[in-house]
Amino acid sequence: MRQIIEVKNLRKEFPAKGKDAIAVDGISFGIERGSITGLLGPNGAGKTTTIQMMLDIITPTSGEIRIFGKNMRKNREEILGKVNFSSPYVSMPYNLTVWENLATFARLYGVSDLRGKISGLARQFEIEDLLPKKTSALSTGQMTRLSMVKSLLNDPKLLLLDEPTSSLDPDIADKTRKLLKKIQKERGITILYTSHNMAEIEELCDRIIFLQKGRIVDDGTPKQIIEKYGRKDLNEVFLHIARS
Repeated sequence: MRQIIEVKNLRKEFPAKGKDAIAVDGISFGIERGSITGLLGPNGAGKTTTIQMMLDIITPTSGEIRIFGKNMRKNREEILGKVNFSSPYVSMPYNLTVWENLATFARLYGVSDLRGKISGLARQFEIEDLLPKKTSALSTGQMTRLSMVKSLLNDPKLLLLDEPTSSLDPDIADKTRKLLKKIQKERGITILYTSHNMAEIEELCDRIIFLQKGRIVDDGTPKQIIEKYGRKDLNEVFLHIARS
């Protein structure tokens, strides 16, 4: 099986929101094993809604999501055991220490060498000194790195990353990208990646899918997309698509 993700005619409506109720409008795409795919688009394009449907957090109005060749709704538990997610917009219990939060997730994921796994990832993401601290004391950037460590605890085969470096300073963001690329190559993880940092997307992604108003408006490698629109870089392409 080459494709880890198969999305067919996926649609999500939020009737309570009036005439702009269609968040995702019948999109279809596949993602190949071991690739890093950027899911791009302006705010409100449908990126987060798509990811939430892929995690079965919200239910599609229609369409189908297959992950690892299996229907998400019918095989939710089995699929999610091999998937993980990171976002700076998702918080963890503030009354627990960083270690306690990670240990709780590690137990939920059934991680065998809990201490070794947490220590190793904390060292890689440079948050070892934060382990005994209360999560409530962390900065936004530290919370982001904590979320990244959490997302790798179960050695996922599929990783969904929603703007994972948005709150990091340039130095830590650069280290995080390099580390993420290294881990992805070593483990063959498939990654779906959203970001508004187009230089980051060019650096990391094998392919990009552009969403606009819930629909796919373009799909290809960063180089193909840049050449197609006759622009100097992906940032110019993003601005053109967002404003058109």
